[in-house]
Amino acid sequence: MEFRSFKWIVIGSLILGICACSSDNASDPEPTPNPESPTPEPEPENPLLEVNAIPPSTQRPGDPEIGYQYLISGEYMSSGVPYSAYINGYGEDNRNLLNRIGDNSKLPHDFTAATASNGVRIVSPNCMSCHSGFLDDKLIVGLGNHSADFTMNRADDIALVSTGISFVYGQNSDEWDAYDQFRKGIMAIGPATVTDVVGVNPADRITQVLISHRDKNTLEWSDEPLIALDDEVIPTDVPAWWLLRKKNAMFYHALGRKDFCKSFIGSSLLTLTEMDKAVEVDSKMPDVLAYIESLEPPVYPYSINTNLTQQGKLVFEEHCVKCHGSYGEDESYPNLLVALATIGTDPALSDRYSENSALNDYFFDWFNTGWFGSGDNALMLMAEGGYIAPPLDGVWATAPYFHNGSVPTIADVLNSTERPKYWKRSFESTDYDSDNLGWNYSEESGNTDKYTYDTTLKGYGNEGHTFGDILTDSEREALLEYLKTL
Repeated sequence: MEFRSFKWIVIGSLILGICACSSDNASDPEPTPNPESPTPEPEPENPLLEVNAIPPSTQRPGDPEIGYQYLISGEYMSSGVPYSAYINGYGEDNRNLLNRIGDNSKLPHDFTAATASNGVRIVSPNCMSCHSGFLDDKLIVGLGNHSADFTMNRADDIALVSTGISFVYGQNSDEWDAYDQFRKGIMAIGPATVTDVVGVNPADRITQVLISHRDKNTLEWSDEPLIALDDEVIPTDVPAWWLLRKKNAMFYHALGRKDFCKSFIGSSLLTLTEMDKAVEVDSKMPDVLAYIESLEPPVYPYSINTNLTQQGKLVFEEHCVKCHGSYGEDESYPNLLVALATIGTDPALSDRYSENSALNDYFFDWFNTGWFGSGDNALMLMAEGGYIAPPLDGVWATAPYFHNGSVPTIADVLNSTERPKYWKRSFESTDYDSDNLGWNYSEESGNTDKYTYDTTLKGYGNEGHTFGDILTDSEREALLEYLKTL
């Protein structure tokens, strides 16, 4: 039985929480059930900027080392492919990039072995599926996965995997029982989460699908969806984890407020079989948050023109610091939610949650009044429209840019007239453009295949954030050198 399709079948399962727990890449900048307090507006320094400052929330403390071990080896997934079937079909991965032990030492870095409630050893995706990436052939934990392929309906592949497991073990076996919830989850999200382009992530859509199949209080799975979904699959670019420690809200649209850790349990909704498991996983999440907040961005590995960095810093302080914060010894970050009218970037993701619809009513009610929004450590989702202006720590490493990954380099971010309408990259981690800070790419005449980023598609636009257009070429050059140092 061939199980090689399994890897890309499951790579998108960890999304709502850990797989989207930071909120933005560089240059990104609904009614909700009774939020506790409105977001205050700061004293306006520039009448052209429409922004709101997001207030902080107290987070649960934890141990970063324990959190790291739980992330890479913890049993937060309850169902999956039987371990023996995975190894027989996919083979052992002897690279052991995370230096794990036992069964996990034989698996790719983005999969973890666990024991199902009936004792069967299983293999499921872990958070590295979305929240680790390669640069110059080096694995960086906390970097968003910039090369995943969600352009195919993975339910077709899981049907083949199911046939193999049924043939080998039988549908009355413990192995099938340990696999079945994973199968149901993939069958639900597969046809509903197909993207148009390789490299983007349908994280928000996967979340919508999973909660449409679960009771908001008991988290019990329903084979039939509890609400009808629309057809929109809005793409996002997976953000860097190390940005979260500065943030007062999660996600590009700043929906995630109050207890961040509670949202991380969303990563278990694909395979959850028992309510007690959700409580157990939640108890581990403060350690995970502590680890994420301990991460430092990678240091720029190429040459820096130090003669220009001070000039670039002055340009940054004049044009960028208000929204993106300051860096160095006296760091500051304002946590600003920037209105669509100000930022001007593709509105589809923001509009998704600010429009009046039955789906949004269900979505916000599900999170804010059910298990996720209850207890001493409650999550609250709150939509105000617009996008949060992210911190720029390690910005050089987080290409492509904007919340939908529509801009290949920072140089293109700083000059909207140069952004390609159709562009293609190699998806090789060594194909980095150290001059323009981003991926080497070719401009295309049209949408030729799934590897061509088409900015004319809904949700894939590269417009907006035109603040760099007023800079001179020499100012942009200096600014790029300064951004290498962050």
